[in-house]
Amino acid sequence: MGSVLAVAATVPQLNPTRLGVSIIASVVVLVLLVTVAKLHPFVSLILAGLVVGLGSGYGPVNTIASFSMSFGSTMASVGILIGLGSMLGRLLMDTGAADSIVDALVDRSSRAMIPWTMAVIGALIGLPMFFEVGLVMLVPVVILVTRRTGLPLMKVAIPTLAGLSVMHAAVPPHPGPLAALSCFRDANMGMTMMVGIPIAILTIAIVGPAFSSFASRWVPVGAPESFAVSERDRDGSKRLPPFPLAVACILLPAVLMLIAAIFEIADPTAYHSGSAWSQALIFLGKPEIALLAALLLSMGVLGGVGHIPFATMNRSLGESLPSVAGIMLIVGGGGGYKGVLVDTGIGSIIGSFVEQSHISILLLGWLIAIFVRVATGSATVSIMTTAGILGPVMDGMGASQPAVVLLVLAIGAGSIFLSHVNDAGFWLVKEYFGLDVGQTFKTWSVLECLLSVVIFLLVMAVSLFVPIV
Repeated sequence: MGSVLAVAATVPQLNPTRLGVSIIASVVVLVLLVTVAKLHPFVSLILAGLVVGLGSGYGPVNTIASFSMSFGSTMASVGILIGLGSMLGRLLMDTGAADSIVDALVDRSSRAMIPWTMAVIGALIGLPMFFEVGLVMLVPVVILVTRRTGLPLMKVAIPTLAGLSVMHAAVPPHPGPLAALSCFRDANMGMTMMVGIPIAILTIAIVGPAFSSFASRWVPVGAPESFAVSERDRDGSKRLPPFPLAVACILLPAVLMLIAAIFEIADPTAYHSGSAWSQALIFLGKPEIALLAALLLSMGVLGGVGHIPFATMNRSLGESLPSVAGIMLIVGGGGGYKGVLVDTGIGSIIGSFVEQSHISILLLGWLIAIFVRVATGSATVSIMTTAGILGPVMDGMGASQPAVVLLVLAIGAGSIFLSHVNDAGFWLVKEYFGLDVGQTFKTWSVLECLLSVVIFLLVMAVSLFVPIV
């Protein structure tokens, strides 16, 4: 780790004590603005960046220039993906592809297999969709399945929520992991998916159905009577896409990106050869192209099967964007905050701390993410703040690409720890499922803690076989 201090040569020589105090002050200001003042996280991140720049002596002009440049670079790498991912998720909802997946899996499951089936549904629907969107879409499904099977509500809801939450934390193209990847120089999305998807699947299998048995005893409630859910249209007037086609549209981006990542690892010589076929494979594996291909395929085949006019599908694309505008600004603001941290030289300070204390940087990332998550209630703010702090440290250490992937996953794990009253997801779960605050703590909040811990333990297990530098 002796190369950690090399990063200092590329940053201004600011007073380390003053810089350290300003960084701590910026995090405190960020937390207070988001939690106490209830100021929008985007504005809070701008002000936190100013606290670092002005407090450290970096200068007002340099600070705003650094913030703006990093905001732009973050949006250049992440904004397209968030936009296309949102469009794909909305299209899958509006064309009935998501309904087709839910119907096929639930209808083929026995009563004992329902929790496992709902975990699969949560993961599949959660792969291309933001957590809030997936939750809103799946709540009627959870309640309908609960009423149809007579199972306790938590036996159905907990595995579904586990699938949604884990994908949100650990698997691109969700905005959190995407934004974290943008903070690291040698990040690789395909490799992150290769490691993140198995860890996510294992976590869902370990936590989801198992914890649902405990949760259903702690909170023995059925489907809320106040939530009116009618049987979805099954008389043939609405033609749903075939199950295999719906799954193919959801999984296509992941498959294309994974193929390119496997190709790079298995045959790096051919990958960098510049031949026509290798260039074509690399092109199709680029996240932007993979998501664009899935979107265009979905418009063509799902629209054709359902006889949906092009104008209707095009309207769905436009309607998907307002809901993610705030997320995009938060992600960009987090990137700007990260830029100020990098340019003022935080890498050398935390790098020295890691070197002298011998603490695992994966543990450090998880703990910082937990602190920001619990304090602000935002998983995205937690990820962006932590990745911004540790990004220059990993660059200075000369960390290997697999090590960067594991740190991104550790940060993602910390970002979902202990959802409580300052998290919008807490209140969504409470209201949709008709729970009181105590019941929500005993089910949803405990679930998030378990998911966070299990993901982190799996990451640490993998790290035993991965060199950090």
